[in-house]
Amino acid sequence: MADLGEENKVSGVFGGVEFNNNSTKEEENFQNAGTIRNNNLPVKTGFWNKFKNFWLQEIDWNKEIKVELTPYQQKIEDEINEFLHQEITWQKVHDFLFQEITFGKKKNQA
Repeated sequence: MADLGEENKVSGVFGGVEFNNNSTKEEENFQNAGTIRNNNLPVKTGFWNKFKNFWLQEIDWNKEIKVELTPYQQKIEDEINEFLHQEITWQKVHDFLFQEITFGKKKNQA
């Protein structure tokens, strides 16, 4: 026990609490509240630990990522690329904006 005005630091225990009695390892587990020093306990990983470990994992940004597409996915990607990289001219824009629009059926003019 430390006298008044002296510090007696104990590592591994929250708050630096020290008990001066001769106890066995099993009794020590109960006396040091909040610290269990038994490494033989089974550990079940919970949802939040899995979530935290996934989102806080180290990422190698220089690693190459390979994507394999099915033939249908490749066809869709080719069509999207063709659409995005098509040549746009003023004539095409004009034709699109000033195209004839009809609503319903046209009446025959007799």
